[in-house]
Amino acid sequence: MASNSGPKADFVVRGRYKLVREIGSGSFGDVYLAIDLTNQEKVAVKLESQNARQPRLVHEKKLYNSLQGGVGIPQIRWYGQETDYNVLVMDLLGPSLEDLFNFCSRRFTMKTVLMLADQMISRIEYVHSQNMIHRDIKPDNFVMGPGQECKELFLIDFGLAKKYRDKKTGQHIPYRYGKSFTGTLTFASISAHLGMEQCRRDDMESLGFVLMYFIRASLPWQELKAATMKQTCEKISEMKMSTSVDVLCDGFPVEFAMYFKHCRRLSFEEAPNYMYLRHLFRLLLRKMNYQHDYAFDWIVLKQKTEQQTASSGGQGHQAQPPKAKSDTTE
Repeated sequence: MASNSGPKADFVVRGRYKLVREIGSGSFGDVYLAIDLTNQEKVAVKLESQNARQPRLVHEKKLYNSLQGGVGIPQIRWYGQETDYNVLVMDLLGPSLEDLFNFCSRRFTMKTVLMLADQMISRIEYVHSQNMIHRDIKPDNFVMGPGQECKELFLIDFGLAKKYRDKKTGQHIPYRYGKSFTGTLTFASISAHLGMEQCRRDDMESLGFVLMYFIRASLPWQELKAATMKQTCEKISEMKMSTSVDVLCDGFPVEFAMYFKHCRRLSFEEAPNYMYLRHLFRLLLRKMNYQHDYAFDWIVLKQKTEQQTASSGGQGHQAQPPKAKSDTTE
């Protein structure tokens, strides 16, 4: 249920969407499971106080609007104000990749990582094609679809996203230095740590860190801590810079190091070769004799537990994937 300072359970948005419980929270708003009273459909409602020091929801809504119709982009139902809140109503999606990673005991098979990589690259490519960069690529911001779309990956949370190119003129934003850090410490690119203006290559480098996180189970700098957040950020930045691609990817197929090297060779305004990067992982999938059959680890695990439960007469605990969780911000 929502915290005491937030809306109560009987809070209704636009006389139509009744809040049920909180399913996510973060710096830029809280997300609630809600019921559409007109048809009993479940939706996600993101709330932001109108007194927020740095309101972001109207910015996020505009970016979502420009992305509507793209594969793996949630549909926006309504945006407006309700009492003291800015409100964004959108599709309720399935669990995040972070939730599913935990469900699978924090280890994905190579097959699952390669199948995910294909969709992840495509989602980021689409966002870039719409003249924006995400700037917060991480496992929590990739979620599986609901119901019949459960094998389709969605990219969410555009609270930190920004335009990198003018839609009409094609003019790229200028290179700048001395920017404040934007992103999530674990997965941010080295350039983001160094205060450089982010561009397309930074989203792709962050995705590389996500992929290595999934196959390694953790990244070398994850447990680094210091007295202040600034010092922690500096320590993580130093370790990222001192950890070569070959060391980070040691023990895993060379394609992962090739991915990083391509991303880091890109100039500030240069477009990543998305097809080449997808092709790297598609060829590796075939080389390892895997079928791209969408049999992700959590699906296989659920099927195994169902079979075990059936063979034991329905006794014992049955593992269930995490419940639906929509757009959250850290």
